[in-house]
Amino acid sequence: MIITYDNKKQEKDIIEKTPRIDLKTLSGKGAKNKLIHADNLSSLKTLLDEYAGKVDLVYIDPPFATNGHFKISEDRANTISNGIDDDIAYSDILVGADFLEFLRERLIFLRELLSEKGSIYLHIDYKIGHYIKLIMDEVFGRKNFRNDITRIKCNPKNFHRKAYGNIKDLILFYSKSENSTWNDPRVQYTEEDEARLFKKVDKNGRQYTTIPLHAPGETTNGNTGKEWRGMKPPKGRHWRSDPMLLEEWNKEGLIEWSANSVPRKKIFLDEKDGKKMQDIWEFKDPQYPQYPTEKSLDLLKFIVEASSNEEDLVLDCFCGSGTTLIAAQSLNRNWIGIDKSEQAIKVTQKKLSQIPSSLFSKVEYEFLKE
Repeated sequence: MIITYDNKKQEKDIIEKTPRIDLKTLSGKGAKNKLIHADNLSSLKTLLDEYAGKVDLVYIDPPFATNGHFKISEDRANTISNGIDDDIAYSDILVGADFLEFLRERLIFLRELLSEKGSIYLHIDYKIGHYIKLIMDEVFGRKNFRNDITRIKCNPKNFHRKAYGNIKDLILFYSKSENSTWNDPRVQYTEEDEARLFKKVDKNGRQYTTIPLHAPGETTNGNTGKEWRGMKPPKGRHWRSDPMLLEEWNKEGLIEWSANSVPRKKIFLDEKDGKKMQDIWEFKDPQYPQYPTEKSLDLLKFIVEASSNEEDLVLDCFCGSGTTLIAAQSLNRNWIGIDKSEQAIKVTQKKLSQIPSSLFSKVEYEFLKE
């Protein structure tokens, strides 16, 4: 399905007619990391010359079409102003079709910048996110959609309105291809998980559970469809492993036999590296942010670790206070950050300068401006 709206441009025109800009280096010439103070659309067009197909991970937290002006108040809390003044960090005034096309233009260039192993995470709210999903399906292909992630952003609110409270926003996760980097992130079991999932204890005091030795899918030619200890897998299933390996497991005491002589594989808690992360995340925003709509550093570090490797290139073209860049730097990734807000660039530079050299490698970046 392709979404239609007024003022939607041809993709070819977006790529060919978007102007490049002349980015001038203000400091750090030649550094691998880059912080760009400029309009992100023209900057992305300019970056194509050097970085087409070379960006391994994109995270963006664009405006949410709120029709407001965000500023940094004296106590550093986020406020929304109805007027323009010198404290404005950024304005979020595009709505409707104008906003959709604004974002689509940038997504097209981000797709061109992504490597074949690359992924993109787009952070958006519940009011506009479902429209953006259709645009991302169009730009990146429905087959490359990976997840619609619910992110718990705050504690419950007791607003008086005829609707349920809103404590979440959305992260849309797409890959460039089937060959994307995926490090299968895990989270630690809670005590409740351990008690619920690993109810059994062996003679050595190790907690464990058991799983069937067979899996869906019938095999007629391979060894996993053959008889083991006088039995075959149930109809429509096959052994999870070669019968020779099953016999080794049995000798090592890793198979538990039921009273009805049904074998199951033992899975020990102390051999598991946590449980698979699901698509509901609880990463709450900072209570006292340095910049409006600043996101959790733990959230960004989780994304960077999940979908990139060391020395990969991470890009955020709505970098705001630089949380994505801090996360990438702390995990030994290279990065590019873009923002047109002077307030954002100042906060980002301050945060980069405060990274402890004892914890992370020295921060070196090329600072560019139009």
